[in-house]
Amino acid sequence: MLAPIAWRVPPCHYGPWERVVSLLTEGLVRAGVDVTLFATADSETTATLSAVVPRPYEEDRTLDAKVWEGLHLANVFERAGDFDLIHNHYDFLPLTYSGLVETPVVTTIHGFSSDRILPVYRRFDASTHYVSISDADRHPDLSYAATVPHGIDLGEFTLRETPEDYLLFFGRLHPDKGAAEAIRVAQRTGRQLILAGIVQDSAYFEREVKPHLSEQVQYVGSVGPTERDRLLGGAAALLHLINFDEPFGLSMVEAMACGTPVVATRRGSVPEVIADGVSGFVVHNEDEAVSATDRIAELSRASVRAHVEQHFSQQRMVEDYLRVYEMILAAKRLKV
Repeated sequence: MLAPIAWRVPPCHYGPWERVVSLLTEGLVRAGVDVTLFATADSETTATLSAVVPRPYEEDRTLDAKVWEGLHLANVFERAGDFDLIHNHYDFLPLTYSGLVETPVVTTIHGFSSDRILPVYRRFDASTHYVSISDADRHPDLSYAATVPHGIDLGEFTLRETPEDYLLFFGRLHPDKGAAEAIRVAQRTGRQLILAGIVQDSAYFEREVKPHLSEQVQYVGSVGPTERDRLLGGAAALLHLINFDEPFGLSMVEAMACGTPVVATRRGSVPEVIADGVSGFVVHNEDEAVSATDRIAELSRASVRAHVEQHFSQQRMVEDYLRVYEMILAAKRLKV
């Protein structure tokens, strides 16, 4: 299991790719699979940990990211013969090593940062195996072994039948994620808004968020698992008013696992994740988002939680990936 090294596995606060890697790794171990996790040395896992990177480079800026990612990738591919397959969660760069080894490489594409990375994916389309995290995030130029939506550990999230009255924004403070839109909706409805997440675009934060901070609009920074459960569960609704095509949107599932409905813009994976009118509302603009916040009390928070239990559990994700692995290994045996 090849993890990113921006954050540890599992992350202490932010790190969605690392969180998914942890959930999948631990689930596979419980299913009896012999897993070696390639991650930072401070990672925590029940699998066998192999690490050459001492700490996440996002937490220690003295580390040169390119130097350590080179050493990290060399560590796994030099040992490729030890494994039945390599599961890559490190984006496109490991694909450039894949032709040098006989071990099959399956790559979960956690989203496309830009079209500029597509040449690498196209180059290795026929020789490796791609998994999308939503049907909406599939690129027409690529072929896919499967779509496997993320799953979460439902034990980390507490169903709250009676929430507080605040709205919540939970994610990166970046134009893509719609913090400014969430602020405007909260101001129009007169409800309190809490914003939680890392500041990924400082200029955006200073321009669009900071001037509006007040008793009504509060920023609490990036939060860990315990505070995440409290914030998500206590919210009347999660606002996910995005300005990009969302590849998946882990925070939407985490909110719904607490029984908290999601009001989200119809872009990317949103219609695949939210059952409109059951676990939240899918909207087209801010006017519809304002109207949706008036309707959230109509939804059963137990039904919101049940939607996640049915579609986005850790066990379902593990079982889906096991089927992908078995398919790839069966094809390899036939080829041999």
